[in-house]
Amino acid sequence: MREIVFDTETTGLDPKAGDRMVEIGCIEMVNLVTTGNSYHAYFNPERDMPAGAEAVHGLSATFLSDKPLFRDLAEELLEFLGDSPLVAHNAGFDFGFLNAELALIEMKPVSTDRMVDTVALARKRHPGAKLSLDALCTRYGIDRSHRVKHGALLDAELLAQVYVELKGGRQIGLELAAEAARTAGVSATRSSPDGPRRPPRPHAASDAELVRHREFMAGIENPLWG
Repeated sequence: MREIVFDTETTGLDPKAGDRMVEIGCIEMVNLVTTGNSYHAYFNPERDMPAGAEAVHGLSATFLSDKPLFRDLAEELLEFLGDSPLVAHNAGFDFGFLNAELALIEMKPVSTDRMVDTVALARKRHPGAKLSLDALCTRYGIDRSHRVKHGALLDAELLAQVYVELKGGRQIGLELAAEAARTAGVSATRSSPDGPRRPPRPHAASDAELVRHREFMAGIENPLWG
C-alpha cells in the first residue's frame, strides 16, 4: 500500500487568522518501506514572518520572498500525493493548512478520510507518555542529532521512521515471514505444540549403507583410533 508521510511549516498556528504554509515535505512509502521518492517545496506566503515562527523553523521573509506561490505548485503537489493515505503528526494541523491553501485558489480540499494521525496512534500505544516527535524519536532510538530546527522534509523523514515503529516496527518482518509461509502452503501453526505435526522421517542407515561404511573403515591404514 502506498502512503505519504508529510509535514508542513507555517507562519503561525491558525490559517483562519491569516497564517500561511511556507514549506511542505513529503516522503513516499510502500508497504511501510520508504521508496526514495519525495516532494519538497518552499512557498512565498505573501506576508511577514513572525519572529516566533521564524525561531522554530528558521525561514525568514527574505528567504521566502523569491520562492514560488502555492498556486504555482499546487497541481504538482497534488499529483505527487495522488489518492494515497496521508500520514502526519497532529495531522489536523497540517491538513488544516493544506486545505486552507487549496481554498485560497478555489481548489477542492483533500479529504480528511485520508488522514492518518501519528499522535493518535502514539496515544493508543503509549497512553500517558510524551507524544512529541522528539519524544517518540527518543523512545524508538531514532537519531535526530541533525535536527537543529524544524524542517518539513527532515521532520517527514523522522516521522516515517516513527510511523513504522508505531505500526509494529521489527514485528512487521515477522508478520511478512508468516504471510510468506502461508502463501507457500506451510502451516503457521506447525511450530505450535498444539498444532498438527508431520510424522518423523526415516533417518537410520540402510543395510547396504552399513556394509559400505564397514568396507570404508576397513580400508583406512593406521587409523588414529586403532
